[in-house]
Amino acid sequence: MQGLRAHQWLWAVPRAVVLAVVIHTGLALLLLLRLIERPLCGLRRPVTPYITLTVCRIALRVIGLRLVIHGAPMRQRGALVANHASWLDIFALNAAERVYFVSKDEVAGWPVIGWLARATGTVFIRRRGRDAARQKLLFEARLRAGHRLLFFPEGTSTDGQQVLAFKSTLFSAFFADGLAGMLHIQPVSVVYHAPAGADPRFYGWWGSMDFGPHFMAVLGRRRGGRVDVVFHPPLAVADFADRKALAAASAAQVRAGHAAHAPAAFTASG
Repeated sequence: MQGLRAHQWLWAVPRAVVLAVVIHTGLALLLLLRLIERPLCGLRRPVTPYITLTVCRIALRVIGLRLVIHGAPMRQRGALVANHASWLDIFALNAAERVYFVSKDEVAGWPVIGWLARATGTVFIRRRGRDAARQKLLFEARLRAGHRLLFFPEGTSTDGQQVLAFKSTLFSAFFADGLAGMLHIQPVSVVYHAPAGADPRFYGWWGSMDFGPHFMAVLGRRRGGRVDVVFHPPLAVADFADRKALAAASAAQVRAGHAAHAPAAFTASG
């Protein structure tokens, strides 16, 4: 929070209050409906994802970040993969499509964020080899239930100016017996446009950056920027020989989409 000027506080604090009200109201409604939805539908969630989508669209307006969607979410069964630049990705991607995030397991223990993630159906994973088989079964169950999982194959967030190489490990779940022939993977590019006069990396949140100061800096901008969410043509899993080929093809589409929509020089990595 250090570094905000007086006039920025005048924008940041009211927005933070409104954002908290919007999120907690939406969460209360979601949990209430889950009491009915869970016993009737089990893993399926035919109603509550629309609450998440609506809340995230309202949240982006409160934050002052304009959402522009290019292309269309796929209708086929499967998963989405995207580049990862910021905590804002959660709002942007949930506002663009009804998805369930795949996240590292330590997020489940984070204050507020972990609670929200669990309530909205996030799949938590452990990056240890001995957990791979269990996680594969979990992915299969969610995919067979019709959930569109969304994960970040880079494995970490960046400054928003680059797309790292995609790790192929999680793609193996899509080649399970009986799944490959019915699933598609839709690559998605997320591109941030900083507010006028700001550092192009303004919306990026990476490395050891603290959440609080970045959160308040974003809310303190009177005129915000824009985020482009680019849906690419889905890839049929059955068309690829293995997880590495599918990961490479997905990364190529995400990288190309990012380069095409980036506001400034774009750096490809890996």
